[in-house]
Amino acid sequence: MEINRKKVLLVCDSSGTLLDFRGKLIEDLLVHNDVYVFSPKITQPEIKERLIKMGVRVYENDLHSSNVSILSDLKYIKDLFRIIKLIKPDIFFPYAFKPVIYGSLVANFCGIKRITPMLTGLGYNFSNDSGKNGLVSKITKILLKLSLRPNRRFRVIFQNYDDCEKLISTGIINKKHQCYVVNGSGVDLSHYDYTEPQVEHLSFLMISRLINAKGINEYFEAARLIRQKFPETTFKLIGSFDDNIDAIDQNLYEKICSGEIIEYLGPVTDVRPYIKDSSIVVLPSYYGEGVPRCILEGMAMGRAIITSNSVGCKETINAASTELNGFLVPVKNAPALASRMEYFIKNTKDIISFGINGRKFAKEKFDVNLINSQMLHIIQGA
Repeated sequence: MEINRKKVLLVCDSSGTLLDFRGKLIEDLLVHNDVYVFSPKITQPEIKERLIKMGVRVYENDLHSSNVSILSDLKYIKDLFRIIKLIKPDIFFPYAFKPVIYGSLVANFCGIKRITPMLTGLGYNFSNDSGKNGLVSKITKILLKLSLRPNRRFRVIFQNYDDCEKLISTGIINKKHQCYVVNGSGVDLSHYDYTEPQVEHLSFLMISRLINAKGINEYFEAARLIRQKFPETTFKLIGSFDDNIDAIDQNLYEKICSGEIIEYLGPVTDVRPYIKDSSIVVLPSYYGEGVPRCILEGMAMGRAIITSNSVGCKETINAASTELNGFLVPVKNAPALASRMEYFIKNTKDIISFGINGRKFAKEKFDVNLINSQMLHIIQGA
């Protein structure tokens, strides 16, 4: 029997997430749907070529997700309206703050039958109410409440229960909303192969944009403390330093770039070789994650984890004492982070056993195929 194909419009705030975070989901959606993507300018030709080869129809815009600009946002809203009118999608799937807020408003106004906004973490908007960030946070909360008003056509997706409860407690959503929680974006275990970590010469790796709330300063300070006692230990950092409201200050950036404490590798297109060369993956974030993808990638490849006891991050550590895959540390606490690093330096056998446990935990809870099955039901289901 011929299946009635629907039009799915996916809207994001970064073209880099389309294949890395949503590639498998897009493939699954294409089986029974026509998929359209509305993305900021795609600067990597291979991403656009791959999407087109898959059968996705790609449209681009001038959105800069980290910039605060009323004129830019108004233009983005106008572009959203134009693209929705052009495509006339049956299903509208935005993720990340600006696409969720502006996209949900426009999609609702246009009468789209199924709107499935996904919040991939709440960022600093619900954890920092001071200074410039505080004003942006207040505006974001007002707009989010307005865009997510209860509607039977809406299905709101979260990547952890804390985010859902936070929006309920702040009055942004309520019991009238249809809410769903999935375990992050998942990780493709066939793409991130297990490799046994090297424990002769320990190497710690952090993968993150260079913003304060990701814990860049804490990682730098913990590395400095460890190198005073264990100078042969190496620390690496992957990620972009770009225009962001919460970017680290120039002084810290220059210290990182000096290479005296940390080897800064900048942004990379494929993290797997770097994870393979590492012993432990670290993310001391207090950003307000959904479920951090870099941690899942490390787990999939069999790396022990050190991360913070904060929303999203804590989901990645198995609480079962017999199957530990890593440690949680308090947020903004470089000495505590250094203490856990020192534990692995002194107990290298646990690096391997924690890594095996992490791979198993990723398979049980974060396998992209399990998560995409849930996502398809939410997006397509009756």
